[in-house]
Amino acid sequence: MKINKNLAALPAGYLFAEVAKRVKTFSAENPDARILRLGIGDVTRPLAPAVVAALKKAADEMGTPEGFHGYSPDFGYDWLIDAIIAGDYAPRGVEIARDEVFVSDGAKSDVGNLQELFGPDAQIAVTDPVYPVYVDSNAMAGRLGDYVNGKWTNLTYLPCNAENGFVPPLPEKRVDVVYLCYPNNPTGTVLTKEQLQVFVDWALENDALIVYDAAYKAFISDDAIPRSIYEVPGAKKCAIECCSFSKTAGFTGTRCAYTVVPGEVTYDGVRLNRLWGRRQATKFNGVSYLTQRAAQAVYSPEGQKQILETIAYYRENARVILAGLKKAGILAFGGVHSPYVWMKTPEGMPSWDFFDLLLKKAQVVGTPGEGFGPAGEGYFRLTAFNTLENTRAAVERIVSVL
Repeated sequence: MKINKNLAALPAGYLFAEVAKRVKTFSAENPDARILRLGIGDVTRPLAPAVVAALKKAADEMGTPEGFHGYSPDFGYDWLIDAIIAGDYAPRGVEIARDEVFVSDGAKSDVGNLQELFGPDAQIAVTDPVYPVYVDSNAMAGRLGDYVNGKWTNLTYLPCNAENGFVPPLPEKRVDVVYLCYPNNPTGTVLTKEQLQVFVDWALENDALIVYDAAYKAFISDDAIPRSIYEVPGAKKCAIECCSFSKTAGFTGTRCAYTVVPGEVTYDGVRLNRLWGRRQATKFNGVSYLTQRAAQAVYSPEGQKQILETIAYYRENARVILAGLKKAGILAFGGVHSPYVWMKTPEGMPSWDFFDLLLKKAQVVGTPGEGFGPAGEGYFRLTAFNTLENTRAAVERIVSVL
C-alpha cells in the first residue's frame, strides 16, 4: 500500500496545533503562570438562551416515538433552510432557492471539501495571508507543486499588506479558482462592494470560480459593506459562499454551517450545484436534528436579540485591543468589522519570535502571522474571543512588554 505523498509532503504541524504545543510546553514549565489566550479563534460566551431552549426541546422530542428523528435530510431540513434564506439573504435583497443551500457541520469542512469539485490540474489562487485550510486541502490533492522556502511552487499568492491597504490584487496569470474570506481571517479587514465587484467581473471574464468564506459576516457593522458576495451583481454565476454559525452564534462546539451553491454556477458544462449535492450525499450523513433545531432558533426574534448582544460583547473586546495597541503606537488593523486585530511586530521581529516573547514575558497567546502565509511574516493576530476583563489585562501586558 502506498501513502498519499501529497499529504505526507505537507509542512510539519498545523498552525494551531503548533501554537497549542508551545503553550502546553510553557505551561508545564511554569505551572503558576496565568496565561491569557487571544490566539485561536474559539468563542467563550455561552449559547444564547433561545438556542439552549431549542436544544432541550429537541432532545425531549427525540425521547418520544412520535418525535424521534433518524438520519436528517442530506442537505438539511427545509425549515432550517427557509430560516437561513429569510434571515440572511432576503433582507439583503438576495434571492436564494431552497435547493441552493446545503447545511453542514462546519465552514472549515466545506471550504476544505469543495476542492473535490476541481480537476487535478486546477490552478488555485489565495489571498496572502490566508486561512490555512484553503491551501492545505489543495496541497493534499496534489495541485500546489512543491513546498519550497515557505511557498508552494504552483500556488498563486495575492499579497495583502499595509502597503496595499489589504486589498488583494487580481491574479496576473491564469487561475481557475480564487479563495476570498471577508471579513478576513486573519487580517480582520473587509472589502467594499465596489472592490468585490472587481473580482466578480474578473471571474466572469476569465471563466473562474470564487470560493467565498463569509464565516465572520455577523461582525460587519456598516450596512454598506456586503455580508454576502451575492449582493454583488453577477456573483451568482461565479461564486460559492460558505457561512457558519460558529462565530455568529457560538456554535464552535455545537457544529453547524451552510454553503450556498447557486444553480447558475456552471463550469466545464456541469452545474456545481449538482456535483456538490452528489458529493455531500455520498460522504456526509447530515447534521443532527437537535443541532438544526438549535440553528433555527438563532433566527427567532429572541435568538437574534441574544446573539447580537454576544457579538456586541466581542466587538467591544476588539475595540479594546485595537485602541490599546494604537495608543501605544503599535501599528494595527482590523478589529472594526471583525473579531480579529492584525498588528505589526515590533521592529520587524519574526512572528514566531514575537509569539515566544509574548508567551514568556507577558503570558499572552496570539497567533504568528507567518503561519497564515509568506505575507504574514512580520505580523501577529489577536482575537476578541475572551472575557472583557482578560482582554483588557492582555492588552496591558502586551503594551508593557513592548
